[in-house]
This record gives sequence, C-alpha cells and structure tokens, in this order.
Amino acid sequence: MKLVSYKTEDREHLGIYINGHIFNLHSCDKLIPDNMNEFLWGGDELMDRAKKVNESIRSAKIQAKEELFYELMAPVPHPTSCRDGYAFRQHVAAARRNRKVDMIAEFDQYPIFYFTNHNAIQGPGEIECMPDHFQKLDFELEVAVVLNKKGRNIKAADADSFIAGYMIMNDMSARTLQMEEMLLNLGPAKGKDFSTVIGPWLVTPDELEQYKTSPKEGHTGVTYNLEMKCVVNGKQVSSGNMADMDWTFAEIIERCAYGCDVLPGDVIGSGTVGTGCFLELNGTGLLNDPNYQTQWLQPNDLVEMEITGLGMLGNIIKKSKDDFSILGLKKL
Repeated sequence: MKLVSYKTEDREHLGIYINGHIFNLHSCDKLIPDNMNEFLWGGDELMDRAKKVNESIRSAKIQAKEELFYELMAPVPHPTSCRDGYAFRQHVAAARRNRKVDMIAEFDQYPIFYFTNHNAIQGPGEIECMPDHFQKLDFELEVAVVLNKKGRNIKAADADSFIAGYMIMNDMSARTLQMEEMLLNLGPAKGKDFSTVIGPWLVTPDELEQYKTSPKEGHTGVTYNLEMKCVVNGKQVSSGNMADMDWTFAEIIERCAYGCDVLPGDVIGSGTVGTGCFLELNGTGLLNDPNYQTQWLQPNDLVEMEITGLGMLGNIIKKSKDDFSILGLKKL
C-alpha cells in the first residue's frame, strides 16, 4: 500500500495511491483520521483498516471517489522528530579516503545518527534555498522510514515491527555552512536544517516483500534489494542499492530508543548511499584527476531520485529573492 499526504484548498488530507490515482481514506472509512500524524498514532489497528480499504478499491468492492485536484505533500508532513543515520560503509569510506584520512574503526562498532530539523520537511515540487545554501549545495540519496508505535529500549530483533513504511529521502546539504560549523565538533546544523525532502509516498513493508534480502553478516534486521539512483537535469549521477546498508534500520532504531522514547511519526533516514552526493563524487573525481570539474546544485536544477518499489521523488531547486547572508556575518 502507498500512503500519501495531499492538499485540497489548503486543507491537508490522507490518501492512498493506486495506479496513478489518489483516494481519500477518511471518506472510505470514517474511523481513519484524515491526516498522517493521527493515523500513525493509531498503530497497526488503523494500518489494517487502511489496507482493507486499499484492497476493496483494487478489487472494485467499493467505488471510491478519486481526487482530481490536489497538491502532493511530503507523506509525513509533520514528523514528531527527524533523525538521519550513517549506515552505508561505502559512502563513509570514500568520503574519508577523499580527505586522505583512514577509515574510522568506530563505524563498524555501532550505528550513529544526528537530529535534523523536523519542521523543514518538504515533499515533491519546488525547494527554495537561500544564497548561502548555494555555496556548494548538495543532494543526498537515502531511504527513510517512519514509525507508528511508541517504544523504549527496543531490541533490534523486534524493531522492524515499529516501521510503518519506507520513503525516498533527499538530505539536502549546504556544504560550505556544514564544513565551517563542523570545525567546532558539534555536528551539522545550518548546513542541514533548511530542507529535508521525503516522498513521494509511504510504502508499507508488505509491498516490498518480494525485494527482501538478508542483512550483512553479523547484523540484525530486514533489508531490501532496492536499486537507488539520482538524476540531475536528465543525467544520472548516482547509483546504489539499499541492500548495501551495513547497519540496518532495526539496529539504528535500537540505538535511537535506548533510554528514551521513540514515537509514532518519528522519521529516520539511512544516511547517504555510496556515490549518493556531489561531495563524495567531487572528492573521488579530484583524487583521480586534478582537473576534474566539480559540480554542485544550481538554481532551477531538476533533481530526480528513484528507488525500486518506492517511486520517484522530483524537485526543482529555486533561489530565494532574499539576499540575507549569515556567511557574511562571520567575524574576522
């Protein structure tokens, strides 16, 4: 089942996406809330009701009214929180190699994540960025999950049952801001907090069953053989596979939930797949060829991310007319 959030006349709704059409869930079952947040707090009970509606529409047991005029939003437009992991060893190793430092041993010891701005979630469509963001503006090709159960001290062996579904995620990054602030060893903030893109819909785990594969040796949890790619202005720049995750979402959730509650509506990203950003691609290019022409996102660029089973997430990058610069406020 593919769940979507969408707007009609500035009102947000919850729907299902079937064969190119959107149907409102609440109109088919009044016990299903008309927004994603309340739906996720309903856990498996509401998920099962939605799946019955989905099946009834597909089998023509009910005649649901199709939405004709709508604006597609992020599937989870108002996350309870948003964390991003660091699960792909290939990306980490390449980024460190490009900086001419050794692979960090701690990567293989425990999964890590950082919190990003859950109020800066966006979906398909235009992404407006400030002038400072265009100082080495980057995409990051990722998978994300959202939870629909509350939990604490969850073991990895049980953690997959907390996942409501999977989405494409683009962890937008302003590299100049990010690199400056991370010199102070406090993690990314202004380099990341302006936009995290998810979508186009939330795909429930049952729909991905055919792609299920084993995690890497010594790891616990479900993973999937899903091809991942990113295309910028019609040219493919990245390719990878979700099965290359070294740390599973189950293991990341286990760490997230240690000593604290995770909540329905919490979004968790995988971290960048290998080759999944310009920072890594540029570094590798320059390492192999000093004359390599680096590339960063520019105004009006079209970014299209596609993952098997999860759809295609498309965005056009726009530049704000506001010329305010925080880089210009830096003390000498």
